[in-house]
Amino acid sequence: MLTSTLARHRARVLDIGQAVIHRQLNLAMLVQLPAGQDVAAARKALSQAAQSAGVTARFQPISPAAYRDWVAGRGKSRYIVTLLANGISAEQLARVASLIERHGLNIDTVRRLSGRVPLDGASDPARASVEMSVRGPAAGQRELKAALFEAAGELAFDFSVQEDSVYRRNRRLVAFDMDSTLIDAEIIDELAARHGVGAEVGRITAAAMRGEVDFKESLKRRVALLAGLPEPVLVEVAARAPIMDGTHRLMNSLRRLGYRTAIISGGFEYVGRRLCDELEIDDLFANSMTVANGRLTGELQGDIVDAVGKARILAGLCEREGISPHQAIAIGDGANDLPMLTAAGLGIAFHAKLVVRASAGHAISNFGLDSVLYLLGFSDREIAQSQ
Repeated sequence: MLTSTLARHRARVLDIGQAVIHRQLNLAMLVQLPAGQDVAAARKALSQAAQSAGVTARFQPISPAAYRDWVAGRGKSRYIVTLLANGISAEQLARVASLIERHGLNIDTVRRLSGRVPLDGASDPARASVEMSVRGPAAGQRELKAALFEAAGELAFDFSVQEDSVYRRNRRLVAFDMDSTLIDAEIIDELAARHGVGAEVGRITAAAMRGEVDFKESLKRRVALLAGLPEPVLVEVAARAPIMDGTHRLMNSLRRLGYRTAIISGGFEYVGRRLCDELEIDDLFANSMTVANGRLTGELQGDIVDAVGKARILAGLCEREGISPHQAIAIGDGANDLPMLTAAGLGIAFHAKLVVRASAGHAISNFGLDSVLYLLGFSDREIAQSQ
């Protein structure tokens, strides 16, 4: 009825937006009336049409100067801010909105990605996500990430700030670290414990984390301590490694939506093979331990997949698939994942240490691996359709 009234007054629609929240329709239109049209008559006709339809109409005149400023704003960079929390509170939204404004960006639209939450809270576990389309200078986006990182620690939410580019809407490859990412375990620690060398392996790991030993050297030393471990123990440990929460749901969606998937890990190939079979992952790059006479020799076979190697492998996969690195997603938890996370268009720190979360810029710390789908812009309804 409103658009029919505008049509009778030969109005030109310059912009339009609509949202429905709990059966309440909110419709906004920016219109231009041709020269000679009676603006007061058009406004009166619209008011009568609104009253007849049982809706409330509000009118606001826009000056030519204000309209020119609005048109000029289309050249500003756009970003997508995704907020994920265990039930989003007004305090969290207020802080995020305040930080967005403070850093020179404006919120254009807000979209709920998670499903409707019942009052009794019986959901997953009250997991909620909203996506905001914001606009403003690139410098504001970089500073906003730092401010949100601080607020997220205080108010317990996860977030992502991504450039809203053609690449974001055309991601094609997802690369995963393995230990503490796809599986909720550190395999070398499990093997060391079974072999009675857990303390020794732990000391080497701690030295590597302090930067006293690089990854390659630390891995060689730790694997050497596993010499003599029976091969059946490897098979048993691999079979018992728990899959990270949300992984099956994520993989089902990625596969049906046509994404290529890969494991790029400093962990062990024999565990990766089990995951590739169970989760239908396309590619595997991991370290291989040598076995002789049914026991580990304490040596590694072939090139070691380290931090630099992970980034190089990701670049090679992108080249092989004919895609830009901007179309790749990388997910990991450790410092040795950072080069890979940085090289990808979307690098996600998953249940990672503080330094990794800060460097990656996109982090999921409180929920399962399937929450990655929210960062890709998928709603719960769309995810359910892909299962």
